[in-house]
Amino acid sequence: MAKVLVLYYSSYGHLSQMADAVAEGARSAGAEVDILRVPETAPAEVAKAAGFKSDHTHPVIDNVEKLADYDAIVIGSPTRFGRVSSQLASFLDQAGGLWFRGALNGKVGAAFTSTASQHGGQETTLFSIITNLLHFGMTVVGLDYGFQGQMGLDEIKGGSPYGATTLADGDGSRQPSAVELDGARYQGRRVAETAAKLFG
Repeated sequence: MAKVLVLYYSSYGHLSQMADAVAEGARSAGAEVDILRVPETAPAEVAKAAGFKSDHTHPVIDNVEKLADYDAIVIGSPTRFGRVSSQLASFLDQAGGLWFRGALNGKVGAAFTSTASQHGGQETTLFSIITNLLHFGMTVVGLDYGFQGQMGLDEIKGGSPYGATTLADGDGSRQPSAVELDGARYQGRRVAETAAKLFG
């Protein structure tokens, strides 16, 4: 049984929903899955003024060394100016010791994200996560075209061959759609299947 970590940062809850869907997909392939979020680094008064979500359903990861305990790690971050959030970057920047020891070499990695608009940097954010994964020596799994839901122009929707995505609108009012959550489930399943083949 593959052991999968879904690790994310979310200000308004969109990535939390996507993380649940990724985990659901991984579990459907028989994986043991944990969902953890990275610590908030914004000052409490800033987070409150911006309306950040405070009633989180997933616990905070307390030690970067825990990453080495998993066969696969799926990382989610909202877009901040076309790249990962500072909260996620701060956490990953603590993983130098894991990198130095090669503790994540050969493990499976994947990325998912959320942006305000269709052109708000989804693919650049996914690639900023994927860059970290590759530097950690991980095997990257995207959202392949076996998931046909990402195709077509019938509705506004996220999805990219580089990872599952959702669109939140500028005020955060749009929630992940059924298609976007299905994409996250599909990617989670593919991650778990890949990890099972590598580590089973």
